[in-house]
This record gives sequence, structure tokens and C-alpha cells, in this order.
Amino acid sequence: MKLAILTGGGDVPGLNPAIKTVVNRAVEAGHEIIGIRRGWRGLLFYNSDDPATHQEYILPLDKRVVRTIDRSGGTFLHSSRTKPSNTRWKDAPDFLRPSEDYDPDERQDLTLHVLDTLRHLKVDVLMPIGGEDTLGYGARIHKEGFPVVCIPKTMDNDVPGTDYCLGFSTAVTRCVDYINQMRSAVGSHERIGVFELFGRHSGATALYSTYLSGADRTLIPEVPFEMEKVADLLSRDKAENPSRYALLIVSEGATEKGSGIVEGGEADAFGHKKLGGVGQFVSDRLKELTDANTMYQQIGYLMRSGPPDALDLMVASNFGNLAMDLVEQGEFGAMVALKGGRYTYVSASAPSGEPRQVDVDAFYDSESYRPKMKKMLDMPMYLY
Repeated sequence: MKLAILTGGGDVPGLNPAIKTVVNRAVEAGHEIIGIRRGWRGLLFYNSDDPATHQEYILPLDKRVVRTIDRSGGTFLHSSRTKPSNTRWKDAPDFLRPSEDYDPDERQDLTLHVLDTLRHLKVDVLMPIGGEDTLGYGARIHKEGFPVVCIPKTMDNDVPGTDYCLGFSTAVTRCVDYINQMRSAVGSHERIGVFELFGRHSGATALYSTYLSGADRTLIPEVPFEMEKVADLLSRDKAENPSRYALLIVSEGATEKGSGIVEGGEADAFGHKKLGGVGQFVSDRLKELTDANTMYQQIGYLMRSGPPDALDLMVASNFGNLAMDLVEQGEFGAMVALKGGRYTYVSASAPSGEPRQVDVDAFYDSESYRPKMKKMLDMPMYLY
């Protein structure tokens, strides 16, 4: 068989080890495998009549090419936030645009071209790695009759259908490290430290980073907050701390009661605008509502940079092996998954559902804005 693999959406540690495992297994089994560069954009911008696009977007893969990629984070195939089924003409390749008289902002479904590209490349099975958006389009490709086997990743750990996604453990590990390192600066100046983490729909990374770092409070997307109450709680935390400082962790998707999410810029092909800024808003408001100065730090991209930790390295390798098991068994239209602590698979359509969120009743105190971990019996390893 000829296999193709791509990565889409945000990068996370664990992508490269998953790619390496798939490539090594494929080569050992006698399959040919290629990498699609820049995610779904690679298949959209590939022009069968233009050899320059072949070199730009297609990378033949073998053991030599992937020998050392697992030692670094990110994706060596590169990524994009492209959705071929919802592409504005101005974002489409020139060779697909009408010759004249078109609205550059009109959105088009260019899936037929993606399928034509896969057929031109003589690909038998496509293996996308991504979050709910990337894999949601993967499910669309399978619905069109093309075999796919999907691998879930996202540092938010919110892809429906699996208990764990690549990148989550490393993201939490990075956040805990950075939060605890910042204690020295925040404590030295006796301030309230405000840390903004990634997390659009789910507050899992913020919640568990707070839990593991021992930070005082956390604001998550699942529960709108009251600014005055947050200020009162942090003032109390600061006063009760012998070093006279307090720490607040804010998910980028958190919202104040009665207000919308803080975002800006133009929406991408999946309808998402760039999040960010709620931490700065909260920091500024805390200065107004308390007698304390604040220290604001947006951890952002740092939490998903660098090599994977041991858990993400293991899960990435195991997901890659499981994906190849499914390919060799002819089990297509599937997404590899972890359910109840065991490796399994679910329908490729699973990521098209609503993103998973924190179980607020079980793990979050909505009145005090902090983790609530009181019942551990029968809970999954990551409590999520």
C-alpha cells in the first residue's frame, strides 16, 4: 500500500514520535509512505500539472528521514489551519480560482480537489494527526469514500472519543514548571501573579496546572467568573501567604459573567478567531480592585514547545503503532484512542462532536475558583 500522513492545527510535543513510529512500521511492512507538508493545505495547493508544488508539499519518508525527529517537539512536516471545505477564494491556490468575476471572500468547498490530489498521488490510506478540526475534516474525507486512520492530538485534551490526546501531559508539565519558576519573581515583589494559558473550550490545562503547582485560584471557560469575587479571594490569599503573594491561572477561553470571550483578528477556516488577552484584562482589573500590584505572564506557545515528556513520547509511539495495526487489519474510518486506560479505536467521526470539557461538579469549586479533588476512587489517571 501507499500511505500518506499529515499534521494539522496547532503543534504539540508528540507529533514527531508518532510520525516516526508510523514510518518505521510502514517501511518494515513493505509499504510506501509520504508526508503531506503543511497539513490540509498541502493537499489543497498540490497541482498535478505543476511539478514545483510536488516538491513543495510532498515529502517521501523512510527510516533515514525520520531517524532523529522524535527528539524534538513540533512537527517536521509543518502545519496549517486550512479547511478545504470552507476556503475563501482569496485563500485558495491560483490554479483553482475562477479566471474572473468572483468574490474573494466567498467560501468554497474544494474537497473534490483534495480527493483528486490523493488519487493522483496513488495514496491508499490517509493518516491525519490533529485536533477536532483537523480530524473532523478527516472524517469528511472518509465519508467521501477515502480510507483514513486518525490520531488525536491537542494540549487541551478535548478531542471527543478519547480520554487522552497527544501533547496534554507535556503542556501541563511545562506550565507547572514555569508557574513555579515565576514564584521567585512574584514573591520577591509581593505581587499577584497572573498566568494565561492556552485553552479555548476546555480549562483542563489551567485546572490541572493549578492543581499540580499549588497555585491559589484558576479561571476556566466552563465557569464564567465574577471579577470582584476573584479580587477578594486573591487579596485574602496574598494576605495569608507569609511571602505576601498569590498566583492566579487563567485559561484563554475564560470569560467574565455577562461578557464574551476575549478574541481578535480574522476567523480562520474553522471559524476560530485568535484568543488571548483575558489574562491582561484580569491583571489590569486586579490592580483597580485591590491594593496590590500584579505581574502578568502569558505562557502561551511556551507550554507546547520543546520535546515531549516521557508520557507523551510513550503515547505517541503507541498511537502510531495502533494506527498501523488498524491499517494492516483494513480497519478504516477509525481514530486511535485511549479509553479507560486501554488503547482502542473509535469512529473517525467521533471528533466531530462537541469538544470535551472539565467535569465541573467533580473537579472544580465554582465558588472559590480552584480545583476540587476529593474523590479519587475509580477516576481515570488524568481525571478527565
